[in-house]
Amino acid sequence: MREVDVVIARRLASSVPLVGEVARYIISAGGKRLRPVLLLLVCGALGCADARRHTLAAVIEFIHTATLLHDDVVDESALRRGVLTANQRFGNPASVLVGDFLYSRAFQMMVEAGDMRVMQILADATNVIAEGEVMQLVNMHDADLAQEAYLQVIRSKTAKLFEASCRLSAVLAGSVPAIEDACAEYGRSLGTAFQIIDDVLDYDGDAQEMGKNLGDDLREGKTTLPLILAMQCAAEHEAALVRAAIQDSTAEASTLARIIDIVRRSGALEAARNVAAQQAQQATNAAGLLPDNAYTGALLELATQLLQRRA
Repeated sequence: MREVDVVIARRLASSVPLVGEVARYIISAGGKRLRPVLLLLVCGALGCADARRHTLAAVIEFIHTATLLHDDVVDESALRRGVLTANQRFGNPASVLVGDFLYSRAFQMMVEAGDMRVMQILADATNVIAEGEVMQLVNMHDADLAQEAYLQVIRSKTAKLFEASCRLSAVLAGSVPAIEDACAEYGRSLGTAFQIIDDVLDYDGDAQEMGKNLGDDLREGKTTLPLILAMQCAAEHEAALVRAAIQDSTAEASTLARIIDIVRRSGALEAARNVAAQQAQQATNAAGLLPDNAYTGALLELATQLLQRRA
């Protein structure tokens, strides 16, 4: 990861000072760097020491950061990881345009890899992520959103980049199709579990640890799995209140607090965690096809730890 950080710092350089300032602001704001970590761990599991892995890990982080910049503008978010979002600090136009810069810089770097298969994976992933963003926008305030439709959005919007990170490692390692598919399945399932837990924490996390307010998803009109399951599990009058809050996200703070209470009491959070656990198990099963070494052990441990995270 130190090598990846060196690449990131070098490739953020621009003749336009504001570009580097905004990009460095959001990249240095913290975060788990989970996607590039996955790429490096899977490379390690497969015994791949291809020098391009550090550059491609940085590409993954640039694509992810670009989506964050655009997301915060669309969602009108004010905080990320406890600090002002880039759009709050620099304004929406700068955030959108620097997001575009990071996308285009990522594509310059992937061209340098000199591998059409690598370019195909990253180009397809970027396109699917954009489709997922639009799907989420279309689904805003939809209280009738089905669980499968919710899963389709998060597999596109979040899990696709996890999947691409792990598939790229297999391609760099020259793995047979079965191993490549297992790596992709690990990433896809892990990414799906990650987003479900993220959505659970919006109602059950520690606001200070998370660096954002509880209930932000509901304020933005997002119908996430905890809300879908709460409407199925709660009493009829409480389910109706949840439905109304989804359809009109201008609810007062007292109503929001009541919705959070309903979600917590209904058993929806436990049910959502069970769905995440199923996805984590699928990731574990896929990783079981990889060579038995310390890197694979870390991938297996990650799938377990992810379910216990609080931020």
